[in-house]
Amino acid sequence: MSTRSRIGIQLADDSILSVYCHYDGYPEFNGVKLIENFKSYEKAAELIDGGDISCLWTNTGWNNEVLPTTGALYYSSRGEDCPPRIDANLGKYLANNEEYAYLFVNGKWVCYNTQDWSDTYKQKIEIKTPVAA
Repeated sequence: MSTRSRIGIQLADDSILSVYCHYDGYPEFNGVKLIENFKSYEKAAELIDGGDISCLWTNTGWNNEVLPTTGALYYSSRGEDCPPRIDANLGKYLANNEEYAYLFVNGKWVCYNTQDWSDTYKQKIEIKTPVAA
């Protein structure tokens, strides 16, 4: 089973450009990977420019082969056309039916719980990064 998420950047007009991510959308994985590997607006925009994503951070390809690098596994890499989507505002962005929504805004990643059955629906959720030993 998957934990679906949406990953977006806020644009100058407050609209949000985003992609769907199918696997590992919970803050302890996707949230941490976004903070660790997509630390700037430019990196976040580059991630989103690739279109919808199966897995945000993997080195396994569509046929279970080991890939030479670790990173996002885009649906476009198997020929699908799944471009980024634009939402007019935060309210529309958060109403997308995934379990979590990530937004790069003001130089940092923010996570929202978008599970409409949850007591914390549409509330910000802390992304807890592991403490280095």
